[in-house]
Amino acid sequence: MKDLNTSNAPAAIGPYVQAKDIGQLVFTSGQLPIDPATGEMPAAAGAQATQCLANVAAILLEAGLNASNIIKTTVFVKDLNHFGEVNEAYSRFFEGTGSYPARSCVEVARLPKDAMVEIEVIALRA
Repeated sequence: MKDLNTSNAPAAIGPYVQAKDIGQLVFTSGQLPIDPATGEMPAAAGAQATQCLANVAAILLEAGLNASNIIKTTVFVKDLNHFGEVNEAYSRFFEGTGSYPARSCVEVARLPKDAMVEIEVIALRA
């Protein structure tokens, strides 16, 4: 088992790592929409989803993987009224991968740093 950490995604804001690589599977921690270069978050929910997925992609790249390796996602949203906006960003991210992963999407009361979106994934090394 290997810890994954990259400066191309935001550093953990607590006692955890960005991801765990256990050989065949990589499990990311929930990724907030923080731009690792600026430390800022976009204002709109769709833009936040895009940044969350960019952070996921950076972590997977560290493991030699990409979006096509993702088999399961969990999307946490602060307000399901933004579902369409988040779904559009999500769809763009997975375009060209051949298929979409399994997904859960849940509304939560609050996310760290008052983000509107947080996304975690499980990826398979095939």
